[in-house]
Amino acid sequence: MEYLIRRVAAKPPLAGDLGAPQWRHADVAEIASFHPRSSDHRPQTAVWMLHDDDGLYVRFHVRDRYVVCTRTENQSLTCKDSCVEVYLEPFPGQKGYFNFEMNCGGTLLLFYVIDATRSPAGIFRHKHIVPQSLIDTMRIHHSLPRTLEKEIAEPVEWTLECFIPYSLMETYVGKLPPAGERGAWRGNFHKCADDSSHPHWASWSPIGEALNFHVPSTFGTFRFEG
Repeated sequence: MEYLIRRVAAKPPLAGDLGAPQWRHADVAEIASFHPRSSDHRPQTAVWMLHDDDGLYVRFHVRDRYVVCTRTENQSLTCKDSCVEVYLEPFPGQKGYFNFEMNCGGTLLLFYVIDATRSPAGIFRHKHIVPQSLIDTMRIHHSLPRTLEKEIAEPVEWTLECFIPYSLMETYVGKLPPAGERGAWRGNFHKCADDSSHPHWASWSPIGEALNFHVPSTFGTFRFEG
């Protein structure tokens, strides 16, 4: 799987504007590879990504049902809620990767994972929990409320958009080359909802038989338009 991150001259608005011209410039990826353990609910999830000199812009649009959202504290288990995710590995096979996991209310879980081997004490053998001071350099826009009192069982569409500054990632991986000199990254897009009445786990690049998004060898390729 390969995705081209288009370069944009004007920063896209993070306001849920489906018709914003910057997003129309972006290629679309479909999160449509569902793990067999998923329920019969198959939400349609599209994602667009753009870049400029400051960072990355990511937009998710979900046609969903059975939506849950209870977590409001960053670094809580947002994947239990209705959640979208982007994983980014700037230097494939050389350093770690970032897992940006955002529930539909805009709450974020974010680690820098160096060794994703499962460890009962800390989920992964070697990771850094990204501090709130760096999370504050991001911007996240969500169309649904921060929390939901009960599951939304009927059809509903929602969006989540975010800006990820390069400076956040450079804290862990060092200076990133300019886009024109940058090699391919690896990464993946996900949609999940562990605690929904109709749980599901979907990815853009297929993850194989194991229900584990944290396997860099299954990531797809991200290339940058210069």
